[in-house]
Amino acid sequence: MKRTASTIALILSLSTLVASIATAQQQQQPTAPSASARPAGDTSKGTNGGAVVAAAPAVAEAVTVREVDAAGVKKFLTRGEGAEARPLLLNVWATWCGPCREEFPDLVKLDEDYRPRGLDFYTLSVDDVAEIKTAVPAFLQQMRARMPAYLLNAPEPMEAINHIDATWGGEVPATFLFDRRGQLVFKHSGRIKPDELRAAIDKVVAEK
Repeated sequence: MKRTASTIALILSLSTLVASIATAQQQQQPTAPSASARPAGDTSKGTNGGAVVAAAPAVAEAVTVREVDAAGVKKFLTRGEGAEARPLLLNVWATWCGPCREEFPDLVKLDEDYRPRGLDFYTLSVDDVAEIKTAVPAFLQQMRARMPAYLLNAPEPMEAINHIDATWGGEVPATFLFDRRGQLVFKHSGRIKPDELRAAIDKVVAEK
């Protein structure tokens, strides 16, 4: 009987000890942080049971590429009149052209810097027309390009080339700057030199 009583007492003592330890652990356990306090990327469950997901980075807007022929090139090269006229920067490029791709981040930055100052900037792709809804807009979207984008579809490309610059042989990349009156004031074949191009743009946007 003494043995049985001792066993019961031991069991009760152990039960009390276990309960005390459990209570202490609950008191020490930190409460779950609120959604606003969680670090970015934390996908742990919130108090309502829903996953807390960090905000996704902004996605570049889809790019529309417009098909243009030689007459269309001539039309968009034509500037307005008076105070409404804006200078134009035109870059001719292709997705298969290495230097074209390499210079594009600089071109995007130029557009961001000078559009508020009154510069129009168009890109003219000489890719195959079949790429107008695939490779061309995909690359422009990757570059986060916002300038109006065109793709040349002309049976006689030299007609479009002559509208831009009769002395240009059609090589890409090629960059052309026209003043408010539509006069060609700067051109460069090959990858641009940003400082040189900025200096030329500064002059035309300052003209009245």
